[in-house]
Amino acid sequence: MKQQSFSSLEQARKKKRTKREIFLGEMEAVVPWVRLAALIAPHYTKPRKGRPQMPLGVMLRIYFLQQWYGLSDPGAEEALYDMHSMRDFAGLDLAHDAIPDETTIC
Repeated sequence: MKQQSFSSLEQARKKKRTKREIFLGEMEAVVPWVRLAALIAPHYTKPRKGRPQMPLGVMLRIYFLQQWYGLSDPGAEEALYDMHSMRDFAGLDLAHDAIPDETTIC
């Protein structure tokens, strides 16, 4: 279990949820993430030498964020650095996880 960062704790204590947070919460509940990941897993590239591979679940969620918000690969990278709600939805924490760059997202 990861220790929460100050940013995550601060975000959790805020009083109002944004429209984006509400929408992403609904999508978390509605989209069958496990079934989708199981369908994609046989086709997902296997880890090779070089850069560590991002988990399938994270990349799948980033792809959905790109579709829902009309983000390019560089735009998705920027949004993940900029918006806590999108990082939280993708399962990333700035204090512990590497944010995928635009090439990785591509």
